[in-house]
Amino acid sequence: MQVAISISEGRLSSATLMRRLRSNSRKNCIYKVFREVGRSVRTVALLRYLADPALRARVTAATNKVESYNGFFQWLGFGNNGVIAHNDPDEQEKLIKMNTLLANLVIFHNALDLWTWSARWWPRAGPSPLMSSGRSRRTCAHIRRFGAYATDEIAQESAAFNPELTEIDFTAVGLAA
Repeated sequence: MQVAISISEGRLSSATLMRRLRSNSRKNCIYKVFREVGRSVRTVALLRYLADPALRARVTAATNKVESYNGFFQWLGFGNNGVIAHNDPDEQEKLIKMNTLLANLVIFHNALDLWTWSARWWPRAGPSPLMSSGRSRRTCAHIRRFGAYATDEIAQESAAFNPELTEIDFTAVGLAA
């Protein structure tokens, strides 16, 4: 309580407190107190988890959902089996972001497919088995990880790029240059 009051009154800066806690000194009283408070909070959380079956079910469901996404994310990553071979943090971040974007696009596409399918199916046959089971029966079987590319269109000339954008009236929105 003294630490919280000292920080709120401005007598102790949070940077100073963090510097004292980072030292990991066993002699530091603040470190010992926070370590014991953390242990008691963890113990209370574990006791609640053990005593409440509904909480355990929620935690298990959330964990399974995250693990399922991580498995899908790993399956979707191709090229070197998803192993990031670069030591450059920028390259690592770029690869992870691109794989996340790809995973989100596949999930969005699946959601659109399910929505289209259920919109056609729902009015005729009563409750949807997809909606009642709580999960889709289709997971990754319909996804072509490496794509299907038509090579007969490679020889066709594409239309020339027009940077002028004459078909758009920018004066209407006040963006005229």
